[in-house]
Amino acid sequence: MSTEGLSIPGISIAGSGPSAAERVRKRGLSLFGSVPRPAVVTFAIEAAAVILAVLDVWLVIPEKAQPYSIYLSAAACLAVVFRRKFPFLAVLVAVPGFLAGWAQLASMITLGMLATRRQLHWQTWVGAALVWTCRFVQWPLEDFAQLSWREHILDGIYGVLVAGMPIAIGLLIGARAEVANKLAELATSRDRERRFHADAVRAEERARLAREMHDVVSHQITLIAMQAGALQAQTADDRAQETAQVIRTLSKRTLEELRSLLSVLRAGPDDDGPRPGINDLDRLIRTSEVPVHLSVEHLPEALPNQVSAAAYRTVQECLTNVHKHAPGATATIRIQGEHGALKIEVRNERARRPAESLPSGGHGLTGLAERARLLGGSFETSGTEDGGFRVRARYPLDR
Repeated sequence: MSTEGLSIPGISIAGSGPSAAERVRKRGLSLFGSVPRPAVVTFAIEAAAVILAVLDVWLVIPEKAQPYSIYLSAAACLAVVFRRKFPFLAVLVAVPGFLAGWAQLASMITLGMLATRRQLHWQTWVGAALVWTCRFVQWPLEDFAQLSWREHILDGIYGVLVAGMPIAIGLLIGARAEVANKLAELATSRDRERRFHADAVRAEERARLAREMHDVVSHQITLIAMQAGALQAQTADDRAQETAQVIRTLSKRTLEELRSLLSVLRAGPDDDGPRPGINDLDRLIRTSEVPVHLSVEHLPEALPNQVSAAAYRTVQECLTNVHKHAPGATATIRIQGEHGALKIEVRNERARRPAESLPSGGHGLTGLAERARLLGGSFETSGTEDGGFRVRARYPLDR
């Protein structure tokens, strides 16, 4: 949403900040698993994992090593690269390099990733059994058969540590991610409760305003209409009767508008009640007592209710301002629908006679700007070269 070109003093429009749920971020990064991080950090972690796995093999290769052991160890180091997308396959590729070679660290890294992604899935237990077996069994098998029972027990204990440590770290990372998800859900729920509370406060305030408007404004306008009717019945002057009739008509129309506004205030956020729209502009122009040149181009057959009401209110406020501040001036209204938006331009000449001093709150144009912002459009005002005034509003139609 934007309000480009807005030139009304006192209006400050700021975008909403991130919600509490958006501020909850999963943190922590390891060789086994990661959460969303910058690409540079992720690349550094991946490079460190591969380098450690390669060094673990390269630094212990004996001089007369069998070629197949070197190849299997290299394949195990390569498995570290694709462990994130295919964790179980990476473990299966790394295990032979651990059994017949020296890729112990590569097997542990791939097993840790498997535990992080699968948690207590059966694949994790299969991977743990394979890594434990690789640590317990020595290659070639002839050397394994010659070990004493004490060495077998020690190898079994070390196998538990080698297979258990990456699984424990992977389970901790998974638990941490689950806690982060729960915190995000809690933050979302808190934001939702805060919005519900704000809606309740807003509804109570709207109901209070509706009561006050009904008790004060409606009563006064009714008295004006009654007095105008009495004046029309008592006077014999044709001009006075005509003026009284106009006052009575305007009072009735104002009461109708007021009832419509009261229904909006009493309605919920999704129910704005009946409102005048762009189809009612003809009646508005006829009763505005302002000379108007109206131009309508490419108007869509169907307009969103909010956009139609916004167009009506824009023209209504502009004609009211012309009547108050530039009496006798001609207003030119141009309504154009194109490029997925409804554009409204109201321009008037300079005043033909001095303007009367009428009460004004000065909030009409401010309200139009706020309405445009809420609808995702723009609103701007400016003076013209001939001393007049111009209002431009744009309301998107794809709502």
